[in-house]
Amino acid sequence: MTPTARRHLLSLADLTAEELTGLVHRSTYHATHERPAGVGPLAGAVAGIYFRKTSTRTRTAFTVAAHRLGAQVISFGPNDLQLTTGESIADTGKVLSSMLDALVARTAGDPLELRTIAAQDSMSVINAMTSDEHPTQAIADLSTMLTVRGSLDGLRVCYLGEGNNTAAALALALAKLPGSVLHLRTPPGYGVPAATIAAARRQAALTGAVIEERHDATALPANADILYTTRWQTTGTTKPDPDWRGVFEPFRVTAAMLKGMPDAVFMHDLPAHRGEEVDAEVLDGERSIAFVQARHKLHSAMAVLEWAVRGVR
Repeated sequence: MTPTARRHLLSLADLTAEELTGLVHRSTYHATHERPAGVGPLAGAVAGIYFRKTSTRTRTAFTVAAHRLGAQVISFGPNDLQLTTGESIADTGKVLSSMLDALVARTAGDPLELRTIAAQDSMSVINAMTSDEHPTQAIADLSTMLTVRGSLDGLRVCYLGEGNNTAAALALALAKLPGSVLHLRTPPGYGVPAATIAAARRQAALTGAVIEERHDATALPANADILYTTRWQTTGTTKPDPDWRGVFEPFRVTAAMLKGMPDAVFMHDLPAHRGEEVDAEVLDGERSIAFVQARHKLHSAMAVLEWAVRGVR
């Protein structure tokens, strides 16, 4: 192992604006510079991939990214670590940090777990999704927006749907970009947590960004650059209200909504449920970049691993 201190990516709130934009630009670099597997700045490193919840894009992206950067990979499933037999998070973190250079973890649970594991500087800890935030998704999203739009200046994003960990990450990320505007339209009772909105707005006050949240799907902004949604049933969660689908129905992205934003492209973090949170003609239409966005998960994973383990900017 390299004896230098590692960086952690636990929350976008921990990053400076410069660090965030550096990761985004490095992601777009990887999008245009193909790297052969096994040769790169992580040669000799070992990355653990620990997912307690299902994943197609994020798990595949980080696994492939580690290989392309030269690292070896060890994968842990939800029942592979002795956390399931009562070992503490702190003890698990001490053991893993003595053997691994990085741990990419999806818990979909309490973010304090990852902060406990990150209480050392020999192993990078990367949040691949907790209950409150999905930071690497937002980095991939901004990388996609930069690639498609050519600039991050003055981004105008309209998000419809549940105020989940993806929405939280978008709010924390866009708040760091001067002049950006995020319109969050979330169903009543399903908004972004108040603490996250407050943190994003404090940051936005410093950069001139605007973070707005309303609980209706009327009078949507016609000048949006991006129309964004996510699945209504977030991974690892359930809804106590048996009639929740009726509350969410007005927030389904339709062709008429997209038509009302003539300059916007459509984004979705996937997986998608056509006919639920989005009409098929939108997701599969010519203005959808959802599958380009999915590809950027790989590029952003490479940027995050380089930055966290080797300090590459």
